[in-house]
Amino acid sequence: MSQREPLDDWSIDKAAELYGIREWGQGLFDVGADGTVQVLARNGSVHAVSLLEIAEGLRQRDLSMPVLLRIENHLDAAVRRLNEAFAAAIAEAGYRGQYRGVFPIKVNQQRHVIEEIARFGRRYHHGLEAGSKAELLVAMAMIQDPESLIVCNGYKDEEFIDLGLRARQLGLNCIFVLESEEEVELIIGRSRALGVRPAVGARLKLGTKVDGHWSEDSGDRSLFGLNTQQLIAAVDRLRDADMLDCLVLLHFHLGSQIPNIQNVRAGVREACRYYVDLVEEGAPLGYLDIGGGLAVDYDGSRGGSPHSRNYSLEEYCADVVEAIQEALDPAGIPHPTIVSESGRAVVAYSSVLLFNVLNVTHFEPGPLPPAPPADAPDEVENLAALLESVNLKNLQECHNDAVYYLESLRMQFRRGTVKLRMRALGERYYLAVLQRIVALLPLLDRVPVELEHLPERLADIYYGNFSVFQSLPDFWAIGQTFPVMPIHRLDERPTRRAIIADLTCDCDGKIDRFAHPEGERRTLLLHPLRPDEEYYLAVFLVGAYQETLGDLHNLFGDTHVASVRIDENGGFHVVHELEGDTIADVLRYVEYDPADLYRRFRNAAEEAVRAGRIRVAERQQMLGAFTESLRGYTYFER
Repeated sequence: MSQREPLDDWSIDKAAELYGIREWGQGLFDVGADGTVQVLARNGSVHAVSLLEIAEGLRQRDLSMPVLLRIENHLDAAVRRLNEAFAAAIAEAGYRGQYRGVFPIKVNQQRHVIEEIARFGRRYHHGLEAGSKAELLVAMAMIQDPESLIVCNGYKDEEFIDLGLRARQLGLNCIFVLESEEEVELIIGRSRALGVRPAVGARLKLGTKVDGHWSEDSGDRSLFGLNTQQLIAAVDRLRDADMLDCLVLLHFHLGSQIPNIQNVRAGVREACRYYVDLVEEGAPLGYLDIGGGLAVDYDGSRGGSPHSRNYSLEEYCADVVEAIQEALDPAGIPHPTIVSESGRAVVAYSSVLLFNVLNVTHFEPGPLPPAPPADAPDEVENLAALLESVNLKNLQECHNDAVYYLESLRMQFRRGTVKLRMRALGERYYLAVLQRIVALLPLLDRVPVELEHLPERLADIYYGNFSVFQSLPDFWAIGQTFPVMPIHRLDERPTRRAIIADLTCDCDGKIDRFAHPEGERRTLLLHPLRPDEEYYLAVFLVGAYQETLGDLHNLFGDTHVASVRIDENGGFHVVHELEGDTIADVLRYVEYDPADLYRRFRNAAEEAVRAGRIRVAERQQMLGAFTESLRGYTYFER
């Protein structure tokens, strides 16, 4: 958006362009004619529901902000698109095998998410991947279809192996993926002890390296899997135990988010060379598990950043199928069942974090006097004069002078020769100079390097009712960016450049990088707050990992959660709601006993009564307030 556009030249299309929603939204979100974000559900026809209407519906159900909103239609659609895209690629290529997806439980372990994937995925025999004993128990309870896979990754002890073998006894297709040589002996020993033949896979350490943040998940130094020597040793040991026929799956994993389709093709081709030789060794195989990595286009740039991808879902499926055919057909080896562990791409779009803005800090001078007072120090007078001299030809010079005068003023304040009120007045003139410079920057043909980030330094701070560490841990921990935008007032031009701070008293508790198709942005254009009116923002594509990884920084707990389903009449139903953690809940997580805290506080209040500091009636009010707080939401409540 150009700063030279007339103020009335605004439309919802310009709002969609500003926030990039039609690129990263993938047809699942858009801006409606009423200026609100629309959730789009596609089931034959397109049904749209205002996100603001959903937020208002949640408020009426006493689910105050912040709320994690799950959109079941998007979750179901993602499972359908993945399975049908592979089916179409298989049919188009004449591939003589099939596809079986498994969802990695670690990506989103929440019960209603797993239940929905298992329920809707059953028609496609979509299974689950378990990386721990707890996740395996979930998979054994949720998967009832013998054609669906349960893929067991991660390090395994005897109990883990026994659980998987019992699952096979129940008729479930549970496959152990070897992560180390030691697991070979463990599986052989436990299968003999229980009298159950296992299904075994082997995870490869491929030489193929990938682009993007998760590049260390691939190559010789990857944390998991077997190198060539270990793989040969595992094959020989299975053969010696008369169990080589149990080796039915070959597995590799290049990373959680692979932005470049060439990396996918290279990994599949390399894995297929292993596949050919293992079949020649006598292993039956039959499954090729390509792991995760199907990326999410978080910024809508279609491959312009590590948080994007340069391919479509259809291209991904077609390239996988084609690469396997090209590698196996010359060797005359039957086409295996293709298995993928796509998690991020399945759940990312299904969850949206909604929160309200509580307050805002502006870096503006406010009203200035017509002239500095007679006793003003030279630095204040110089800054006031500088304000009048700013023009397009001297922006860099004025900036340099303003910085010099401000530092000189602050130095005199530290020495005690300038009073606090004069320092404050000087800083106001300084801000006025910088704001005038920023207003003129868009008119320059070339912005000086030193002034490029000046708008960011003067950006507003909007205080959001959420915790980065609880709801967006990947933003803080690994630099993941997410789309962020207002969910209403989009028919109005946003005029405030801002970053977003959370409720935690931590300098990292902020969002100051924003996903956009044209590249990451350091500020976000927002609307001015209105008195007595809520302003809602949303962070999109947060369904993968964020709930699982969230922590209790400042003891902010889980947010309220609501699952909605959009119906064919353009309405929505709240099909599940879960209240967020109370203060008592999070105190228990860190080993406090709320009853003990209440007892200690009660004793302190009683001591204050005995000392005459408070009355008995005040004691009762305090105890009631303490109890009510223990039951309350950990986030800000109006």
